[in-house]
Amino acid sequence: MSEPSRPDPDALLERVQQEEARARRGSLKIFFGASAGVGKTYAMLSAARAALAQGTPVTIGVVETHGRPDTEALARGLPRLPLRSVAYRGHQLHEFDLDAALAFGAQHPGQALVLLDELAHSNVAGARHLKRWQDAEELLVAGIDVWSTMNVQHLESLNDIVSGITGIRVWETVPDRFFDGADEVVVVDLPPDELLERLKAGKVYLPHGDDQRAERAAANFFRKGNLLALRELALRRTADRVDDEMRAYRRGGADKPVWPNREALLAGVGPGAHAEKVVRSTARMAAQLDVSWQAVHVETPGHPMAEATQRTLRLAESLGATTATLSSTDAATALVRHAREHNLARLVLGRRRKRRWPWQRSLAEHVAERADDLDVMQIALPAARADAPPSVRPEPAEGRWRGYLGAAATCLLMALLALPLRDVLERSNIVMLFLLVVVGVALALGRGPAVLAAFLGVGLFDFLFVPPFHNFAVSDVEYLVTFGVMLVVALVVGQLTAGLKQQAEAATLREHRVRSLYEMSRDLSAALLPTQVAEIGARFLTGEFGARSTLLVADEHDRLQALEGGSAPVDSAVAQWAFERGEEAGRGTDTLPASACLVLPLKAPMRVRGVLVIEPPGGRPWGIEQRRLLQTGASLLAISLERIHYIEVAQSSTVQIESERLRNSLLSAISHDLRTPLASLVGLAEALELTPPALSPAQREVAGAMRQSAQRMNALVNNLLDMARLQAGAVQLNRAWQPLEEVVGSALAACGPLLGKRDIRVDLPDGLPLLHLDTVLFERVLVNLLENAAKYTPPGSAIEISARERSDSVVILLDDHGPGLPKGHEARVFEKFERGQRESALPGVGLGLAICRAIVQAHGGTIEGHNREAGGTVEGARFVITLPRGTPPADLGTHTEDAPPP
Repeated sequence: MSEPSRPDPDALLERVQQEEARARRGSLKIFFGASAGVGKTYAMLSAARAALAQGTPVTIGVVETHGRPDTEALARGLPRLPLRSVAYRGHQLHEFDLDAALAFGAQHPGQALVLLDELAHSNVAGARHLKRWQDAEELLVAGIDVWSTMNVQHLESLNDIVSGITGIRVWETVPDRFFDGADEVVVVDLPPDELLERLKAGKVYLPHGDDQRAERAAANFFRKGNLLALRELALRRTADRVDDEMRAYRRGGADKPVWPNREALLAGVGPGAHAEKVVRSTARMAAQLDVSWQAVHVETPGHPMAEATQRTLRLAESLGATTATLSSTDAATALVRHAREHNLARLVLGRRRKRRWPWQRSLAEHVAERADDLDVMQIALPAARADAPPSVRPEPAEGRWRGYLGAAATCLLMALLALPLRDVLERSNIVMLFLLVVVGVALALGRGPAVLAAFLGVGLFDFLFVPPFHNFAVSDVEYLVTFGVMLVVALVVGQLTAGLKQQAEAATLREHRVRSLYEMSRDLSAALLPTQVAEIGARFLTGEFGARSTLLVADEHDRLQALEGGSAPVDSAVAQWAFERGEEAGRGTDTLPASACLVLPLKAPMRVRGVLVIEPPGGRPWGIEQRRLLQTGASLLAISLERIHYIEVAQSSTVQIESERLRNSLLSAISHDLRTPLASLVGLAEALELTPPALSPAQREVAGAMRQSAQRMNALVNNLLDMARLQAGAVQLNRAWQPLEEVVGSALAACGPLLGKRDIRVDLPDGLPLLHLDTVLFERVLVNLLENAAKYTPPGSAIEISARERSDSVVILLDDHGPGLPKGHEARVFEKFERGQRESALPGVGLGLAICRAIVQAHGGTIEGHNREAGGTVEGARFVITLPRGTPPADLGTHTEDAPPP
């Protein structure tokens, strides 16, 4: 008898709540493409014009037309919100006005549609949100519909794959959860050949004078191989999203037939000793077809899962399957329901040569009756051998017979109690008493004793209550019908009662486990210390499994440290192996199974936070369901540990930011207050040397030393003030296109007295492009580096300055021949107040390189330092400055009045 397929009330409630939240939220539509130039913005604007014609209130929040005439023509026909002007580093930038969009939505509640181009765009510093997709999220929460565009390289999960294909790293990304949460994704596709033709025709990057962007893009990014790979990624990602939507739709409704839109296999794992052959055969077929597969075991009442079945399911997991254990009274119905819920078109089952009874049908035949939409494949299994290990651990004889003896004793007791009532009660009422015994035995002792109680009840009723008494003769043929009906009813009632009891026990167990996990997650949400997490985890494992545990967390050097309160023995080698590889180890696994404990890695979303060591009670192995519950508990512990870690990081960052702000304010105040006295001191020292009468040589030496010390102190104060201004963002770059040769020459001239007779070697190749620099500030960078080299290298040693050109940048190198940078601290020398030699007689406070880094970063570049080595010997330090290349304006010349027109 098949079970009725009823929807899960919890799932129905969750779906209703999700639909209510979706109704309050705006809808998100993303126009998705493989690369720039496929027509995403054009498609979005075309659809927006159609929506506007149908009466939808549409407005453009921000659209990047890139000067394309067709796209600009479409945009001119749509209402547009004014952009917000933002001051950034001396320039006025125009950004999306989020408040204006929210006001537009308030004017058209439930109907407003805002167009936001380039979803992955980074907003200007100081905006409400860092990313444009966060602006879109706020609009959606306010009930405003949003249409946007993005390319596949902007998906966070595919970012590294795309950079590996194209060789170009994209820093602006959109989280996958936001993309997956879109109500609709429209793929805008264009074959690579057509896209390359558009690029050559100037429809992707419009030509501006001698601008060679189209040629550079075709040579670097827009290669046909790159475009084919990006197109495949975009189509596959969209197909995966559609597949997830289809599965969610199937889970949300009633029982639906399988739709064979994607190949997938389902292996039925039976209790037999040869179930491993079914698993291995299914794994081979899945590998040949390159499809996913699942393996399930149906646990029926009276047949608990055996150790051999648990090993088979673990084997399936190691071969790449998704495993599950189902509870049902009918294995065929459970398999069909699981296949339809997960849209698995092919079911793989085992087949034996002989049947126990001629009328007995195989599981495959039962499945075929219930689902004509499933393809059933059978794997031939060998006949069971006499020496084969049993699939189910036999119950001890004492326990097996105790239930049957209890059933017989209960039937005899009922017969003795009913015997005095033989002349008082009708025989039909006495039959009810024996049926009541069968129900009680089924509830208390199970299926087998209930069957015995049914037969004994019929026999005792005939022997004691049907004339002639005390023998099994029947005087009336009608009693044979009574006996038959009584036996059938007793057997059916007993089996149904035992089955319902087992299902109720399973439901109670599941409810208890869910409640335990809920209580654990509730307690973990309030934990503020790792020791509290360890205590909560130990309480859960002790109460649920009676197991001892120890929680080990990783410190900042990735060394495992056991938290207080642990009671399980820890094997450091096993724990370290599980932590480093992020895999289970120890008892019940294939790695170091001789260990007394099971070690689970604590995998959090960002990294592995530690391991959980669990000692099973009595040394018994863990079952599949128990292992899954343990894994779920370990995941909750890992997430809680990561939450505590980031709370500590946030607190530390807040303290650091406030300390930095206070220090900058203090530096700025001190610098301003010291500059005037120092300037006066320098002036007085100089006046002292010039005031008659003339100073003696000794007095002149003292005055000169006073002036030099005051000048050095003045330089230090200027450094402090400049650093404070750079950190506060108060410096505006006065950028112009300059040749690098002039900046280097000015820096060398400024450092002439300090460098003396050093050998300065300058190697700047001809044809270096112009750089967009603030000449004064960048000269300061080179001066600081030269002063640093002169200060820390032997007198008379050479200093080398060179440069080389890259496709997207210019690299400037400054090499010296001194002792080099402190090993292991190459990056720290760019920190404020960090010196190469902490205890040194050389003047300075450690701000020169920090100022260099701040100025280079303000130009959009990077600076780093490392040692030059040859044969294991340090030959000196090298500082590398990388500046982005730009496109300098074309020199078109000038026309005078006397010159003839062109």
